[in-house]
Amino acid sequence: MGGVEDDEPPSKRVKASSRELRGLSNGECLKEPSSCSLSASMARPLASQGDDEVISSKGVKKVEFVRIIAEALYSLGYSKTGAYLEEESGIPFHSSVVTVFIQQILDGSWDESLASLHKIGIVDETIIKLACFIILQQKFFELLDGEKVMDALKTLRTEIAPLSINNFRVRELSSLILSPSHRVIDGISGQEMVKPKPRSELLEDLQKLFPPTVMIPEKRLLQLVEQALDLQRDTCLFHNSLVGETSLLTDHRCGRDNIPSETVQILPDHHDEVWYLQYSKNGKYLASSSSDHSAIIWEVNLEGRVSLKHRLIGHQKPVSCVSWSPGDDQILTCGAEEVIRRWDISSGECLQVYEKGLIGSISCSWSPDGKWIFSGLTDKSIMMWDLDGKEMDCLKGQKTLRISDLQTTSDGKLITICKENMIVILDRESGTERCIKEDQMIVSFTLSWDNKFLLVSLVNEELHLWSIQGHIRFVSKYRGHRRSRFIVRACFGGFQQAFIASGSEDSQIYIWHRGSGELIETLGGHSGAVNCVSWNPTNPHMLASASDDRTIRIWGLNHVDTKSNSCIPHCNGAN
Repeated sequence: MGGVEDDEPPSKRVKASSRELRGLSNGECLKEPSSCSLSASMARPLASQGDDEVISSKGVKKVEFVRIIAEALYSLGYSKTGAYLEEESGIPFHSSVVTVFIQQILDGSWDESLASLHKIGIVDETIIKLACFIILQQKFFELLDGEKVMDALKTLRTEIAPLSINNFRVRELSSLILSPSHRVIDGISGQEMVKPKPRSELLEDLQKLFPPTVMIPEKRLLQLVEQALDLQRDTCLFHNSLVGETSLLTDHRCGRDNIPSETVQILPDHHDEVWYLQYSKNGKYLASSSSDHSAIIWEVNLEGRVSLKHRLIGHQKPVSCVSWSPGDDQILTCGAEEVIRRWDISSGECLQVYEKGLIGSISCSWSPDGKWIFSGLTDKSIMMWDLDGKEMDCLKGQKTLRISDLQTTSDGKLITICKENMIVILDRESGTERCIKEDQMIVSFTLSWDNKFLLVSLVNEELHLWSIQGHIRFVSKYRGHRRSRFIVRACFGGFQQAFIASGSEDSQIYIWHRGSGELIETLGGHSGAVNCVSWNPTNPHMLASASDDRTIRIWGLNHVDTKSNSCIPHCNGAN
């Protein structure tokens, strides 16, 4: 069919790269010699011999490998180099029929492109019909744009409608003819008209529809490289930094110095055991609660140094937990079987007290919009208040335990321990419940920052990770920490929540790689049981721990000079 001889200079070949196509307007041909000649486009058919040649132990085929390299070269704008690769390898980027098809689309040769479509090797008739619909829709728009209304109507009736695809869209196209006022308004001229998309974009739509053996997906080599980098980072036990630090020149491997493992500050301001602590979502504050009947708001400055901002006094019993408001401007504190107090972070003022007669509170949480307060009560019910303390609702029955956690997802679902070995996820709007049932008694749980996972601490000294997005499923378990008498809490943390950290009754902190379940670090320093840990959400190199030794420890990278009580040089997320 008039093919070019093998010794033709490769620069004469037509190569419609993704980048070149994006620069084309309707009706333009490629600005290359012979670029509009179909004979020049059919230089060499796809090689029928050697298609299955494998060039690696992993089964990489030579033909596929060369084609994705060629696609990468063309997408980077190296057209001559891509053409030389095809010439020397004898492996064309596209088959001759596909090359013809591409040029026909760019030329607006719709009838010819439909004929070529049936010859490019697509077996699935559904894909062919969808491709026909896309091409004919473009033809319809261009005819309408050229004010050839009757020809557009004929295309709609005799070509598009018989495909019986997307009847709703067919009716929309019909309305453009019957009701011109429905057409898109040209903001420049003010005239009503339909704007067909550039033909290069049409080709991109077809490329996404076709099997990759017919047309290589755009930037396929780059996608494979990024997948390899993601896999290396995911399997790296100590990866805890920004993606930009990864290099293509070496395999990715981080050292232990990326994990916060050195004490950079000790906070001794509580007067008794510290039971709970939690960073604010913006990473600018840390809240802690203690059996000394108080809670403390700590401020984290830009250099990472932690200082006391407010001591919250008012509870008559130990403060068992705290909960940050969605905007981090207020906080709830829950007295052990006592009342809940709401505090202003800026002033340290107590704004409201929530109590239910003689029934004490054991847990607290906010609604996602910050307008409601939830509390688990000692009678095993869950109470909902508005901010002013008015009782709005009460979920009766065994919804919680006397020692329990209560958390709220971003879409308003309540999560609580309803039995010793069962967690319930309550959807108040639909009235549905989903349950996680364990074989052992549950000690505590924590919700991941993205609301997709739940980390459950059990009495048998195991942490279980559950996926709660969609169908509930068990993901992984973590072992090593010690717990026999007290409530010990764990947390997610690090870059992209890649780690699990937990307190322990042996005075240490345990850190696991979340993906592999491998224990990667044990931190010593406390002299009493570590009751709770919290990882700064905006600083992957900052971890806090609360202990029975009455102190809070701030942990940072091990290159920090701890003797000077300095802090890690990492921004805490403040603007």
